[in-house]
Amino acid sequence: QVQVVESGGGLVQPGGSLRLSCAVSGSIFSIIAMGWYRQAPGKQRELVAIISSDGTTTYGDSVKGRFTISRDNAKNWVALEMSSLQTEDTAVYYCHVGGRTATEPFYSWGQGTQVTVSS
Repeated sequence: QVQVVESGGGLVQPGGSLRLSCAVSGSIFSIIAMGWYRQAPGKQRELVAIISSDGTTTYGDSVKGRFTISRDNAKNWVALEMSSLQTEDTAVYYCHVGGRTATEPFYSWGQGTQVTVSS
């Protein structure tokens, strides 16, 4: 079983910065991709950023140039550095991890962490 736990959400003023972290634990053989998605009230969940095991990154159009994703393969950990935050970034942010246990693939979500951008 794989556990995914996010941390670091909170309230920040427009223009501010915030850092989210996600730790993955359990019976993991390998992790292929780690990423962040977000869901605002009344909207569909959308991609924020993903990073593959070789470091290749993909960002959603609305966060390019403002957010940076990074990972530590040895520690099964991924972070999201968010800067120049806007009110439109307010959402619940979810960590998503895809990989393999010894016997099967897994695709796991964290419980989500709230990010609120408001003055």
